[in-house]
Amino acid sequence: MSIYFYKLVADSGGAPCVWRGMLSLAICKPMIRKTAAVGDLVFGFAANSLSPDNRLIYVARVTNKLSGGAYYMSDRYSRREDCIYEFKKGTLKRRKGAKHHQSAEDLVHDLGRPPSYPRANVLLSVDFRYFGGAGTAQYKSKFPRVKRAVELLGRGHRVQRPSTELREQLLAMADWIWGSSTEKVIGSPTSASSDRICHRVGPCGTA
Repeated sequence: MSIYFYKLVADSGGAPCVWRGMLSLAICKPMIRKTAAVGDLVFGFAANSLSPDNRLIYVARVTNKLSGGAYYMSDRYSRREDCIYEFKKGTLKRRKGAKHHQSAEDLVHDLGRPPSYPRANVLLSVDFRYFGGAGTAQYKSKFPRVKRAVELLGRGHRVQRPSTELREQLLAMADWIWGSSTEKVIGSPTSASSDRICHRVGPCGTA
């Protein structure tokens, strides 16, 4: 099992998207979406620009993964806020009225280039805790190694050789979070939906 953790510069309902008991990561963070697999853990912390205390926004265990644009082909997901693309004449296009990512550059960043769309991977979870604007930095006092790792994440930085201690603390933190609440959704998105470019910063690490 791999563990991913990263910083969000935006938390507006698009990445992650939480709706009807499911958390999805369909836009932004293409490398995590590419490499993460079912059973892996993903932690999302607030970047300094979103919340200086780097509060926890969500943690999710991946329970399904869709690739090759399958997310955008299924009616099951078409009403989700992050389902912002659709196939038209064999090509993925931005949906009319979509709330996130408006430029052609965003589409390439999220999906990759046609015809294969190598980045069109979507992580799904029904086993998560989403805090959003209700998140706190309480984890810092309980898990100092996680605190240090999150605070040290800089722009474009990736942890290459995570320590055993960090991995153990992230696993312990996940157990603590799941044990603290049975509710999947504890808070609402930090801010309203916007067109803010959310993928230019927001580093990630692996453990």
